[in-house]
Amino acid sequence: MERIGLIAGNRKFPILFAEAAKRKGYSVVAIAIKGDTSWQLKRWVDKIYWLGLKDFNRLFEIFRNEGVKKVVMAGQISPVRLFSKEVTRSSELKEILSSIKNRKADTIFGAIADKLNAAGLELISSTTFVEELLPKKGVLTKAEPDSASWEDLRFGFELAKAIGALDIGQTVAVKDKAIVAVEALEGTDNLIKRASKLAGGGITVVKVAKPKQDIRFDIPVIGLNTIKNLIKAGAKCLAIEADKTLFIDREEAVRLADKKGLLIVAFK
Repeated sequence: MERIGLIAGNRKFPILFAEAAKRKGYSVVAIAIKGDTSWQLKRWVDKIYWLGLKDFNRLFEIFRNEGVKKVVMAGQISPVRLFSKEVTRSSELKEILSSIKNRKADTIFGAIADKLNAAGLELISSTTFVEELLPKKGVLTKAEPDSASWEDLRFGFELAKAIGALDIGQTVAVKDKAIVAVEALEGTDNLIKRASKLAGGGITVVKVAKPKQDIRFDIPVIGLNTIKNLIKAGAKCLAIEADKTLFIDREEAVRLADKKGLLIVAFK
């Protein structure tokens, strides 16, 4: 069986990737990040190595010893860890961070991809084996947006693409064509909570891919937890970019959205 390496971040995406890879007949060797990766991942991989960020340089040796040639990055590493002491304990990470022009997501992940390539490892698309999780264009819930919702959706889509082009974030919250909140390091769930505090209910949250999205990493992801947070915030609509956003646990999430009156649209 061909071996594939998995650098696993948080939540369910790494588990779904590993499960899909196994169905395709691949052997999965995972690097799990302490403090981020779910312990449940070990059930779906052939081998798993638990590393702290300070152990970053070990992953090259591990993949080489395991005969891995292709690697996927799935799931996020909490961005706030960039400012933690553990980063300073890794000479490899310190070298990467000191050599790059800024600490935007694309810059950091691009540098890591270069390091992998230099070590003879090919970083491939994070959507490999899970393309069915990318919704096509259309309204995903039973109820459709009214004209005011479509206006907010289009307004938010344009704004989200603009901040994506600057690699600030991939998500915005709008209401009545006003900008309520823009995503930065805090992530989508915290953006939703902040937007709710600022504007109350009725917000529209729009999540998109960056205009020059590198599908090897940082692809937008939503799931059941996103929907629960939107419902708790009293949100009116969630819009995602069709064909470019992973929707995890879609059936259950849409069923809950229908029950609670939340609109979900895959937009282009």
